[in-house]
Amino acid sequence: MYAIIQTGSKQYTVKPGDIVEIEKMDAKVGDAISFADVLAIGEEGGKLNVGTPRIEGAEVSGKVLDQFRGKKVVVFKMKRRKGYRRTQGHRQSITRVEISEIKG
Repeated sequence: MYAIIQTGSKQYTVKPGDIVEIEKMDAKVGDAISFADVLAIGEEGGKLNVGTPRIEGAEVSGKVLDQFRGKKVVVFKMKRRKGYRRTQGHRQSITRVEISEIKG
């Protein structure tokens, strides 16, 4: 069984036992969290239940494994022949979650 969830304006396909890296959530390491924005639930090679836009009563639960920051992304802007150069860096805060159960 798998589900498609939405969190942090992104969508993820998850199965029980998967480890997913999502945008930062306000939870401590070891906390149990749940995702109520379940867009679809399906079975391998079977039928797919798609919500409009969400499936009512469906829930995906998991456990927070880690809170960390991702790799640095360098943003470099330049305009040729004008002497304009700007360098900026960004590191996204990430939460690592292990999916434990899909209810739906």
